[in-house]
Amino acid sequence: MSATTAMAEPRRDLRMAATLSRRRQRRNFVIKVFCILATVVGLVVLASILFTLLRLGIGGLKVTVFTHMTKPSGEDGGLLNPIVGSLIQTGIGAAIGTPIGIMVGTYLAEYAAKSVLGNAVRFVSDVLLSAPSILIGLFIYQLFVNGHGYSGIAGALSLAVIVIPIVVRTTEDMLRLIPVALREAAVALGAPKWKAIVLICYRAALDGIATGVLLAVARVAGETAPLLFTSLGNGNWSLDLTKPMASLPLAIYKYAGSPADDWVQLAWVGAMLITFGVLALNIVARVALRPRR
Repeated sequence: MSATTAMAEPRRDLRMAATLSRRRQRRNFVIKVFCILATVVGLVVLASILFTLLRLGIGGLKVTVFTHMTKPSGEDGGLLNPIVGSLIQTGIGAAIGTPIGIMVGTYLAEYAAKSVLGNAVRFVSDVLLSAPSILIGLFIYQLFVNGHGYSGIAGALSLAVIVIPIVVRTTEDMLRLIPVALREAAVALGAPKWKAIVLICYRAALDGIATGVLLAVARVAGETAPLLFTSLGNGNWSLDLTKPMASLPLAIYKYAGSPADDWVQLAWVGAMLITFGVLALNIVARVALRPRR
């Protein structure tokens, strides 16, 4: 090999490296532009939704919304019974579904990661996660409403079924992200596996699990279809879980298509309350978890 050839090869390698670098930079720039555009589109859509809710709902936000029950059109009614009914049913649904979801997610992540039973449970959970909520409402209707009557507890159970797969998936994913070294350290110190999970894994994954629970609450807070088949709605004041119970999504569904302007206004107010209630819940949870982080 001549000296000229030996000197040309490093130069050719440098040119190829420079060409590859420029190509990668161009690809990186294109992908970055698409990511920024997608972010801007998402923010614009979210901002437009919030602006529309404020523009159409803020005018009807009065004290009577929180102090008066739903009344016929023209009688200055409020949303007291739907608000209370939604809080009760959402709270009970989350209280039932959250511990079940956390336990199932823990089982999948810690005890049955690659077993046949674990794969079967994971498959069923994923199917349930993607199932239309109206099918869940029909399922609860067949089990608890048909022959027994509509009730608030049936509505809460339908919401709990929606909560469970969301919490299962989030809990499993968060626990799998925890380094194995943490578990090994706990076992080396003599801690049994259940104590390592409760005292170490849960604490390390607290933020992610809490986020999953909030996502589940945010979803069920606005569900209408399951409640149509379970709690049905109630125009009167009722805290009896064995009787039909009002809820904000059902009130919005009823009032939004009404020809009465005051009912349409209440529908926008109800939608605004649900949206900003979920937003406030997320903000409070993040502030409360910040010192622990």
